[in-house]
Amino acid sequence: MPLILTEEQTMLKEAADGFLGENAPIAHLRKLRDSRDPDGVSRELWRAFGEMGFAGVLIPEDHGGSGLGAVEAGVVAEALGRTLTPSPFMGSGVLAATVLKGGSAEQQAAWLPRIAAGEAIVSLAVDEGPKHAPARMAATAVRSGNGFRLNGAKGFVLDGHVADALIVAARTEEEIGLFLVDPSTDGVVVERTVMVDAHNAARVTLTDVEVDADALIGSVEAGEALLEGALNLGRACAAASLTGAGDQAFQTTLEYLRTRKQFGKLIGEFQALQHRAAHLFSEIEIARAAVMGALQGLDEGRGSAPLAVSVAKAKAGRVAELAVQEAVQMHGGVGMTDEFDVGLFMKRVRVLNELLGDAGFHQERMARSQGF
Repeated sequence: MPLILTEEQTMLKEAADGFLGENAPIAHLRKLRDSRDPDGVSRELWRAFGEMGFAGVLIPEDHGGSGLGAVEAGVVAEALGRTLTPSPFMGSGVLAATVLKGGSAEQQAAWLPRIAAGEAIVSLAVDEGPKHAPARMAATAVRSGNGFRLNGAKGFVLDGHVADALIVAARTEEEIGLFLVDPSTDGVVVERTVMVDAHNAARVTLTDVEVDADALIGSVEAGEALLEGALNLGRACAAASLTGAGDQAFQTTLEYLRTRKQFGKLIGEFQALQHRAAHLFSEIEIARAAVMGALQGLDEGRGSAPLAVSVAKAKAGRVAELAVQEAVQMHGGVGMTDEFDVGLFMKRVRVLNELLGDAGFHQERMARSQGF
């Protein structure tokens, strides 16, 4: 398939960019940060996201969603990257919604319509250490009575401090299980962790948490595959957000090059800066193509899609990092100040690079898949 958006996807992109540009520009992030908002995210904006159809882009129409695919989710994720908007979209609209689509009819009916409407936030709790490493998961789920007893600690749980429900990944005797957990359940402790980019995550500690058997999403045997499918989609969307953030930092820098004068000339006239800008433009386009290829592969169910996702996440992360570094350097000393937005993009890219695996994680994943 051509690595470009269709007409309908382009319309979605314009709608998402327009909505976020008007309702949640970078000033929205600054306001939440500077006012020390206790949630760090706007429930009102999340409901508006639902009204626009963005929150339920991956949710089937019979559950109130748009019934679209990975490419469309990537379009929304890229728009969020451009405006740096704190939003439950990644945690709820992508990761949790994808897991819940593999759940029972009752679980889907209870949560998918509410996520699609922007009325509920559901967070997926997977990571436990400083780096993304689902294969080294230590949290346990032991059969107890007609249910399970959960023990363990999770970190980097997106918007976990305001979640209406948690989806906890834990090891059973056989495989990995995914469990719906009410944050108010005895033994669950949730601690907000404000990240360096002023977005939200939480630490979740589970101590002898008792859940019924119907809290299990899908089956124990299918849990690992269900989790991996959600993570791959999340990784591709994180790559799209990286592309959006990197490209917007680049566009901001181009505008600065066109207006800032030094020695009586626009700095954009200096050939050295032109060469650096041209190189960065080329790299961003390559990253965007890699992300599009990964999203299309997920939609088509290609066997190579997981590797394409790793290529996209690693490439988008490296390119976005280059983009924000160049943005700060080309802005000069003012690029390091909070008054200019480029520093905010640098912080966001740093967090997105760690989310669901950095470049090193995905390079190793590819190498192991090839037998190295």
